[in-house]
Amino acid sequence: MNDYQTMKKIQKALIVLLTLCHCLCLSANNSYNSEKDIYRKVDSIMSLMTLDEKIGQTIMYSGDWNKTGPYVTSDNMKFLKEGNLGSMLNVYTSKGTKELQKIAVEETRLGIPLLFGYDVIHGFKTIFPINLGIASSWDLKDVEEVARISAEEASASGVHWTFAPMIDIARDPRWGRISEGSGEDVYLTSEIAKSYVKGFQGENLSHINTILACAKHFVGYGAAQAGRDYHTVNMGDNELRNVYMPPFKAAIDSGVETFMTAFNELNGVPATANQYIFKDILRNEWGFNGFVVTDYTAINELVNHGYAENEKHAAELAINSGIDMDMMSGAYRRFLKELIVEGKVDETLINEACRKILIAKFKLGLFDDPYRYSNEQREEETIYRTEFLESARKIASKSSVLLKNINKALPLNNKQTIALIGPLAKDKRNIIGSWAAAGDRNGKAISIFQGIKEYLDESNIMFAKGCDINSNNYSGFNEAVNIAKKADKILMVLGEDYNMSGEAASRTNIKLPGLQTELIKTLRDELPNKEIILILMNGRPLDLTIEDSLVDAILEIWYPGTSGGLGVADILFGKYNPSAKLPITFPRNVGQVPIYYNVKNTGRPISNDNPTEDYKSNYIDSPNTPLYPFGHGLSYTTFEYSEIKLSNNKVRESEILKASSIITNTGEYDGHEVVQLYIHDKVASITRPVKELKDFKKIFLRKGESKTVTFEINSDDLKFYINGKRMIESGEFEIAISGTSDFEFNKTFNLTLD
Repeated sequence: MNDYQTMKKIQKALIVLLTLCHCLCLSANNSYNSEKDIYRKVDSIMSLMTLDEKIGQTIMYSGDWNKTGPYVTSDNMKFLKEGNLGSMLNVYTSKGTKELQKIAVEETRLGIPLLFGYDVIHGFKTIFPINLGIASSWDLKDVEEVARISAEEASASGVHWTFAPMIDIARDPRWGRISEGSGEDVYLTSEIAKSYVKGFQGENLSHINTILACAKHFVGYGAAQAGRDYHTVNMGDNELRNVYMPPFKAAIDSGVETFMTAFNELNGVPATANQYIFKDILRNEWGFNGFVVTDYTAINELVNHGYAENEKHAAELAINSGIDMDMMSGAYRRFLKELIVEGKVDETLINEACRKILIAKFKLGLFDDPYRYSNEQREEETIYRTEFLESARKIASKSSVLLKNINKALPLNNKQTIALIGPLAKDKRNIIGSWAAAGDRNGKAISIFQGIKEYLDESNIMFAKGCDINSNNYSGFNEAVNIAKKADKILMVLGEDYNMSGEAASRTNIKLPGLQTELIKTLRDELPNKEIILILMNGRPLDLTIEDSLVDAILEIWYPGTSGGLGVADILFGKYNPSAKLPITFPRNVGQVPIYYNVKNTGRPISNDNPTEDYKSNYIDSPNTPLYPFGHGLSYTTFEYSEIKLSNNKVRESEILKASSIITNTGEYDGHEVVQLYIHDKVASITRPVKELKDFKKIFLRKGESKTVTFEINSDDLKFYINGKRMIESGEFEIAISGTSDFEFNKTFNLTLD
């Protein structure tokens, strides 16, 4: 045996001994090691690693799929067998991940396990409504439940890490990735971010049913110019800190383990090479200790941005900005060692990046048992569990927003004859939406037609497709009209193809595509007195001005997921009383975009009494107001709000202000109401939005029941950023409790600093 072989055996033995000691500690304590223990073990491993192996931990490449499961290309397999590949994405199933993990653990010099990541965005196999839909529930327990079930299924299929939640504030419906986030509001998105992180990561990452969460995309991605994906972002620091950064800080406060860079540039510096946001703020100011991964090929793209001369320069810029892991560009693998030799990159940066990644692997328990996430029996027992599918059904109901309901067109009863019309009525392919992970678009998904069949005999359902989602073919119109004439009510299931929203799916036209609006017009013209109910399946706010004028009811179901057809049917027939509220504004037309509720005022604001007055901040061809505002959502019942009561009209900085209102269910159904608290800082050192959501509570009231809802406002709720510092100022504040953002303030309080 030569010296090299002897050294290799010694090093391998040390790793085995280290792992054994770690397992013994776990058994003795019956709990996960302390962070100090993990740090010590990571340092021991790193003392054995070559520079190439450390760099290898910073590299992520994608697996691919053939008919039987995941595989890797020959080049990537070479890096894997050399121990120079730390992570893989797009690889799942317990069998497939175990096969690759065996190579990493049993065929490499040090046996360091792989980290498997995947886009588990709104479900893994059991797919829930798209994230914009989940946000519409305004139910933080439901958000956590979605993430928990997603983690259960994904972890059972060998996945350790999800690239979620996406917590970009987005106010432009042209941007396709608006579907993947939680809407336009800072507070709501921040609270939802916390729930996603808690659901994915659980109480302890050593538990077998948890996965790493990833806060993305840092930062400003949702503000891309013209709503065009990957486009430029320019904004002042006050806007950045007051609007776009708070959800990311909330994720850190909830213990998120990883961050992902944004594709956009920010004020002339691409995010993936932006030291201000990653070093100055994320690391030094916020104290984030996890690791940062790029988005897909983002390092290469620094060249296209015009910020890097070539990919070598791009690698230098990214690592020097604190970016720990390179997803797919290959720049770190090709150039980091050379950059260190040239003195352009300090080797300590590679050590720090490697250390953070190894720490995450220890937290997941991969050094104790690299195959713990790759158990085929557990996978079989976990995927599509009955309770998961029932949860998906429930959350589909709770995420569907009743936008309009004239003359109680909804709910339906099971004695009516229904004309079910539209290209999405029997659809399974689109119903689970974009970013649907490993969801089944054919066999498992339940269509709206199937859901309705739980309530109506099939003989009472007449179906006609009418038209395609996006074509100029009128041939199905006559059939649609003929069945509509025979029906008691018309249900139309219309919307977008799922590929029309999501990444790289920006649209300049946010109306219903194809002939769908023409189909509604035709039915209304032919049957002027028959009720038409529009069910919408889409991934963004749409311009529904024409549709709103033609139909009696509109139910926005987004893409409701695997059990979506059942959940939507539960609403249509009154088993569940709709409770969802919009987390995003619906414009009257694309010319109003961007439009959102918490705008700033102008020096010439319009008057509610005279909105068309000359030389005011208005349009000459459209009202300023949206079609449907943030926070809007109807119920089958009605709610009445009493006048708001304050514990004091004058409050000091150190005191708590209590604001309360009595909410009464004045209608005929039991139901949930999302009670929303808004404030307005009337005068400040920098102008403040006309309204800001500061809290909300979702309550249940039986018909005729009343409840007093009380909110507590402290000084932290009134702070905002000025020039990088979070401050509070004395002055007068307006305050309101409402079921929507469409209200006028009529109550104030005064704040005095201590």
